[in-house]
Amino acid sequence: MEPRGGMAVSARYGNGWLMSTARVSVSNSGVSSPQPEGGEPVRVGGWSRVLRSPWLELVTMTFTVVVSYVALLFITRGAEIPPGGMALSSVTLLMFGFFLLSFAIAVIAVLAGIGGGVIYTPIMLAFTPVNSLIVRATGLLVAMFSGLVSSGPFLKRGIGNLKLAILCNLGYGIGGFTGAQGAIWVSRHMGSTGEGGIRLALGTIVLLLAVYFIAGGVKMEWPQVRRIDRFSRWLRVGNPYYEPSVDRVVDYPVTRIGWGMATMAVLGVMSGFFGLGAGWAIVPAINCIMGVPLKVAASISGIVIGMGDCITVWPYFFAGAVIPLFAAPWLAGQVLGGILGAHVLIRVRAESIRYLLIGILIHTSFGLVTNGLRKLGVMGAVPGSVHVTVLLAIMAWVIVIVLRRSAKRGDTA
Repeated sequence: MEPRGGMAVSARYGNGWLMSTARVSVSNSGVSSPQPEGGEPVRVGGWSRVLRSPWLELVTMTFTVVVSYVALLFITRGAEIPPGGMALSSVTLLMFGFFLLSFAIAVIAVLAGIGGGVIYTPIMLAFTPVNSLIVRATGLLVAMFSGLVSSGPFLKRGIGNLKLAILCNLGYGIGGFTGAQGAIWVSRHMGSTGEGGIRLALGTIVLLLAVYFIAGGVKMEWPQVRRIDRFSRWLRVGNPYYEPSVDRVVDYPVTRIGWGMATMAVLGVMSGFFGLGAGWAIVPAINCIMGVPLKVAASISGIVIGMGDCITVWPYFFAGAVIPLFAAPWLAGQVLGGILGAHVLIRVRAESIRYLLIGILIHTSFGLVTNGLRKLGVMGAVPGSVHVTVLLAIMAWVIVIVLRRSAKRGDTA
């Protein structure tokens, strides 16, 4: 029987059902939170609270930071080659460290909606002594794998525009191949100066990328195309698809394809040279320059990265920088970390994960810049205590922001 002035409510916590008779007041402004007969609010304690926002985001941050730190210790120790050659124990440490770091990166990448290569290459170049060509070649493999996996569901639902993806890949593949050739030339002819310059440049890019994420990026879900140029009209690459969110077939026009292909070439050069996945830039480029809907742009980005990085990685392969023994644990970590990240994604807030990603990028930028200056002979090695202090300060900043924003939404109760 329904109580006077309210209704019976039941909520499921853990493995059982918690029954509570509550009064729910209804007014013109909406429905208030349920209150039990005694007047005390229904509170969730124990592990149920940890699995809710914002605590789940903070637990995820702590878990990934600890796993990444342990992985970097294993990689650094395993990369030390004694005079007699690399022992089996060193190879085991490297493989296990690669797997752990890949696992942690995959969790963050899935939650943040970016490719793993964007985080992998900067972290490896900033905090490990592994050869930069091997790092960048493996980074391209990680990005390629992520792109191929992420584009599958879009293609099955008919959202991916394969014709436009091939045109974008034409520019991206040529640029990526050129950038990879440039990376190998710099590594062979410029020595420590080139290595230092690469890390300084990449540190600047990563810092700008953090600023880009702070600003929120430039994306439009449904761009308005007012004029279609002659070249784009002649190519006729439109691909209508059914959009469930609006329950209709969307037939979108595509414009400025020439400028889009030129932009893809520039992004390909950067991706091939630094070993980065460029999904963070490809999506807004296709979305804003060509006027493609945001969901379609995301699907095309995965196709372009999967196909384009397959072209880009060949110069590294012929240079001997692709080592299957190192790449295999990375791919395994991407799969398992991606699965865990997908389960966590259901419960977390994207805004909180964005601040976690920003913190990681800022700390990585600090490591890249200091490492680059050290290789250029400008400064000595930065003590590990300084890196740990900077990391803890950034983590504290992320925690404060997440808790403040959660308190404003009333999530911390």
